[in-house]
Amino acid sequence: MSDEVFGVLEGAIAPVVNTRLFGHAAAEQFLAQGYQSGKGHHALLIEGPEGVGKATLAFRFANHVLSHPDPALAPAAIGDPDPASMVSRQLASGASHNLLHLTRPTDDKSGKVKSAITVDEVRRAGHFFAQTSGTGNWRIVIIDPADDLNRNAANAILKILEEPPKRALFLVLSHAPGRLLPTIRSRCLPLRLQPLADGEMLQALGHLGLTPRADQADSILALSKGSVSQALKIINYGGLDIIAAFERIVSGEAVGSRKAMHVLADVLSAKDSDAVFGFFCDHLGSYLTDRAREAALAHDIVGAERLARLSALTTERLTVSAAYNLDRKQTVLDLLGEIRG
Repeated sequence: MSDEVFGVLEGAIAPVVNTRLFGHAAAEQFLAQGYQSGKGHHALLIEGPEGVGKATLAFRFANHVLSHPDPALAPAAIGDPDPASMVSRQLASGASHNLLHLTRPTDDKSGKVKSAITVDEVRRAGHFFAQTSGTGNWRIVIIDPADDLNRNAANAILKILEEPPKRALFLVLSHAPGRLLPTIRSRCLPLRLQPLADGEMLQALGHLGLTPRADQADSILALSKGSVSQALKIINYGGLDIIAAFERIVSGEAVGSRKAMHVLADVLSAKDSDAVFGFFCDHLGSYLTDRAREAALAHDIVGAERLARLSALTTERLTVSAAYNLDRKQTVLDLLGEIRG
């Protein structure tokens, strides 16, 4: 299955059918009690690093609300969903009339996932509320993630948030809430999810049937930084090999560095390589940020400024490359060349 099409990494469980969540008991308790009180906010901004469980939490809460439509009769805790229940089966099949999942759509011509959530997708929310206005049921919209909304789509969502329909609930997911329109943030109640602790990471990976090798566990946990999706990219997509190749290239240790750069660029630009390319971009950003911080702490102001500029340039080039669908291999080669100086 291609992660590019379905948005689910190899080895992962789609959030809509995932029956377990690790590391966020306090957040679940907050949501359950807020709902039971009847005073819960109509729009929740669930924020935190990618891969820590935001979408899984959103679908668990949606399942909880739809399974217990009367807040006063709802339990004070969110339990693991029952896959055999009618609500769970409707959500899993995408047949629920009470939930709309907005995410980046697939282009009908190319078959590839678009780079943004478009205003046409947001208009689906308008139709969704119009078609269900007389049912009296809860109507839930999950925006996953809101970071992917383009400007027109963000403005369209804002209009709905400003005048929400009755018994409507918005679950707005964000990896980087600072990028959202301030007006969207101001209309949402923020709920921050933290990276998973090492023990929670091992539980989550165990739930996926993955047990890191003893000689790799520490490296995987350190590099994944509490993100299950990052750990999956390391385990199932050759992340450790990519990092090792990158380190050899930038340190000058690779024999025939130019050839090594082309080999790495070929891997990152191969067909269906979106997941591993995203992993590389994340690692590249962390590498430059960490090196800049180290230089600043060592009072190497010139070096810190150079690395900060390089970090900004890297972000800009990757953004432009994605927006204009530029040749990924050449982008990688250009970035590696810049870093090597």
